Amino acid sequence: MAQLSNFEILADPSRRRIVEALRAGEQPVNDIVKQAGIHQSGVSRHLGVLQRSGFVSVRPDGQRRLYALRPEPFRELEAWLDTYRNLWEARLDRFDAALVRRTSPPIHKEETDQ
Repeated sequence: MAQLSNFEILADPSRRRIVEALRAGEQPVNDIVKQAGIHQSGVSRHLGVLQRSGFVSVRPDGQRRLYALRPEPFRELEAWLDTYRNLWEARLDRFDAALVRRTSPPIHKEETDQ
């Protein structure tokens, strides 16, 4: 089976709900089930995908397993998005300048002579 990209991993709505639940910090499966509103077997399956892809770490705590988000894949996504952010910001800056030129009142000759 081919490895999924970070975007494919997070494309699944159930996995995004689990990630959202884990934003509050390290948690056992039962707490994630309650917050995400997904059946325990589904949460366990998706946690496995998230763990294998590096989004989630797991730590044994007695009989429980505690899951937490790992920052590295999110940093990779952010770095990739940054390459496009500059492109869009430059376009938005040009758009803003065009709007200002279009909506600014015209300057009359007598105003510039003063």
